[in-house]
Amino acid sequence: MVTLFLTITFACGLFIAVAHVANRSFIAPVYDVVANLAAFAAAVAASCLLGHWVPATRSAVAFLLWLVLAQRTRVARRG
Repeated sequence: MVTLFLTITFACGLFIAVAHVANRSFIAPVYDVVANLAAFAAAVAASCLLGHWVPATRSAVAFLLWLVLAQRTRVARRG
């Protein structure tokens, strides 16, 4: 049951991250980037510790997408 709930939660987070990356004009506020990076890093760690590999993988992909958004935010703040 825990795996199901974690999978649903992180799949939703992954969907949101993909939608933000697909929307090329979206620039995330810095606090949003930092909060999501921290949340998904913690989710990856927790899922790995619990041995729940599907949620861990989805969280890791969402974390990588937020790194893309962090880069986009950094570039936008410079320019």
